[in-house]
Amino acid sequence: MNNIDKIFEKEQIKKLTEKKSIPNFRSGDTLKVNVKVSEGDRSRIQAFEGVCIGRKNNGINSSFTVRKISHGEGVERVFPLFSSIVDSIEVIRQGKIRRAKLYYLRKRSGKSARIADKDRDDEKYQYTASENISENSQDEKVIKNESAASEKESVQTPSEDLDPSGSDEQKE
Repeated sequence: MNNIDKIFEKEQIKKLTEKKSIPNFRSGDTLKVNVKVSEGDRSRIQAFEGVCIGRKNNGINSSFTVRKISHGEGVERVFPLFSSIVDSIEVIRQGKIRRAKLYYLRKRSGKSARIADKDRDDEKYQYTASENISENSQDEKVIKNESAASEKESVQTPSEDLDPSGSDEQKE
């Protein structure tokens, strides 16, 4: 009986995803969810943009939670993933996080509630900066080695003048 339920659920998910595309997103991603809102006899589409703080994968009952700050107040909304209310989902940017649920963001405000970007180019710039630093340090090492070698030569020159055999005349 359980197998029949799974097959039926997969068919329903397939039908629902034919009408709209659901992007791959995770917790920490900034999403723009377009929601159908019906007011009386007319309906409109309203955008809800915020950070996905959690995702529950449970087949056709899958849902995700989006949090945003509106006029200084934190607002969270839980959206069913395969609902007809959700018109479209757009990933604005991907966040770099290490947790599945970001409930700790509820306690934070301001800069501490920010999430680092996953697709930043800072890593490239850090790499080139470290290359430049390593090239400069190698140049400095070469200069230090050359100066050390010249110091050794200058130190060895007077010692050659004072030959232990005492025969300075043979060198000339």
